[in-house]
Amino acid sequence: MTAAGEGVPAASATPSPKDGRRLRSARTRQLIVDAYLALLRERPQIPTAASIAQRAGYSVRSVFERFPDLHALRVAATDEALLKASAQVAARPANGSRRERIHAHVQMRGHICAEWLPLWRALNANQGDSPDLKARIRIVREMVVRRIEEIYAPELATLEPCERRQTVLAIEALVDFESWARLRGQFELSFEQACAVWVHAIDRLLPKTSADC
Repeated sequence: MTAAGEGVPAASATPSPKDGRRLRSARTRQLIVDAYLALLRERPQIPTAASIAQRAGYSVRSVFERFPDLHALRVAATDEALLKASAQVAARPANGSRRERIHAHVQMRGHICAEWLPLWRALNANQGDSPDLKARIRIVREMVVRRIEEIYAPELATLEPCERRQTVLAIEALVDFESWARLRGQFELSFEQACAVWVHAIDRLLPKTSADC
């Protein structure tokens, strides 16, 4: 017997027990990653396997059935964060007036720093001799640089290569995670006040163009 109009055995359309186990395992893995990220946001300490398992609702054994060690879990959590942050950035267009682009960039960067600062600190604290974590840190910085080059292309195009590179790196340093942490934590600025500091500084760093006159 075949499925209507398909010429394929009807039984093949029914998920096998193996498929069900694979889906459950993937869901468990995702919940463990989510638990790790949630714990990082709540406390600055690196989560233990026991606390991750408890938050996810599974046993410690389940954690290590999906990840060979906590380092592998950290790498997976970082990849998850990179995907989410990339989607957040992609949702914001890189066009508009100078003022609109600066404000959109700063708002998005502020939200990303607020959400992912704990993970960024965990990455740097645990990178040690790990090529995987070092590579993720490099990817994050390269993503920030590319976004700056994209958003401020009209202004950067007016500069010589050396000065253009210096300006990009100055903005990258300005909108760093730890810069955001100082503005919000040490100087106790509100989200809007911290954004205003970045907006003012970026506007001063970028050269004026004919469109601004």
